[in-house]
Amino acid sequence: MLKRLVIDGRALIVVGVFLMIGMFAAQAIETQQAPQAQTDSYTRYELLEPASSSFRIIYDVSATTPGARYYYNSIRAGAEEEVHGVTDLHTGEALEWEVVDGAHARSHGHPSASENGRYIKVTLARPVPDGGQGRLRIDKTYKDSESYFLEGQDLVFSRSLGIRRNSVVLPARFELVGCNYSCQVDTEEDGRIRTSFMNPGPGAIPFELRGRPLPERSDRPAASAAPTAVAPQGAQVSTPQSMAARVEWGFTERAFQDRDITYFLQQPETHSFRLFHDYTESRPGMDRYLNVVRAGSKAADPSATNLDTGEELEVETLRGEEIVERGIELGDVTPETEVVVIWFDPVPEGHSVRLRIWETYTDPSRYVLAGDELVWDRSFGRPRNTVVLPEGWYLTANSIPGVVDETEDGRVRIRYINPRPDQIRVFIRAKRRR
Repeated sequence: MLKRLVIDGRALIVVGVFLMIGMFAAQAIETQQAPQAQTDSYTRYELLEPASSSFRIIYDVSATTPGARYYYNSIRAGAEEEVHGVTDLHTGEALEWEVVDGAHARSHGHPSASENGRYIKVTLARPVPDGGQGRLRIDKTYKDSESYFLEGQDLVFSRSLGIRRNSVVLPARFELVGCNYSCQVDTEEDGRIRTSFMNPGPGAIPFELRGRPLPERSDRPAASAAPTAVAPQGAQVSTPQSMAARVEWGFTERAFQDRDITYFLQQPETHSFRLFHDYTESRPGMDRYLNVVRAGSKAADPSATNLDTGEELEVETLRGEEIVERGIELGDVTPETEVVVIWFDPVPEGHSVRLRIWETYTDPSRYVLAGDELVWDRSFGRPRNTVVLPEGWYLTANSIPGVVDETEDGRVRIRYINPRPDQIRVFIRAKRRR
């Protein structure tokens, strides 16, 4: 009997050990199985002298995997890389980094990493907060003769680009003579020509850009943000009575703008929709965000979060004289003027804050039920906008092209990318599923 108990005891110990090993293994697998997630990616390519086949890459990205301590940036096969540094965009401080192989990445937080790949492993300044972001900037230079080369006197930048927002800057004293994808063109302060574009599609695009050296005696390009209306000496000047041309108009790079908004439509009888919009504040000393409620709309249930830290922020809604009494300058303030104010600590020099603002709007003039159809008729000014239909409704009309898919709970979602520096007026109709 005693011998049997000893044997059973040993068996119980062995079983317990295996159970503990199994628990730890399961926890490790569970930790590793969370895929690396990210948002708001933007890449700037600065082409160096064509003979070098080299280009500098400045890559902004926000890691969104909750609790992640690391972010992995893949190094494209065939490129010779030089990493200049990585910066935390919230504080402006340098981050630690190292180059690792795919096996290391797969076992340290990036389970979908290619076993044959190489990665820049970045140690984040803080674990990504639940529902928040870890924003960073990677600065590196690639030498890649397959992507950047000379054809006669023309430079060619030919590369598959999967990031949705990109800009490519030509070397000094090169003009743009070809670009196969719709893009904005502008001039940097130092005279270099910049192209930028937004890719609304689901995959990478085969981007190709061509540049050509300017003749030696050509005028140096001037940045469009600071144009001059002074004509050269002896030139003929035309000064019509009423000039329609926007000769002093400067526009911003649309692809670099990281403001986006998502509308969750409630049932149309309510005329209401819940929304959140994300915004980055980088002006030193700024301690507030003002959201002026559009005329005809009413805002309710506002809240805000610092996405960098996960901190909930102070929010208040002010109307009419309350706005003036709080020292908030909005120009003409009427008794009907309404503004939602989000307060946060003043932004230090070199820092930035990423905000997410939630509100519920009621707008009986632009979101209505007409017969048995839902009608949404609203202008969007941001480059990225998303509309989610109410539960139980299907799309029957959409005036502005958008990408249509479903949310996890089965609601129809339409994503709009507007690469132009103006508004789009979105018109949607939908019907109930019977």
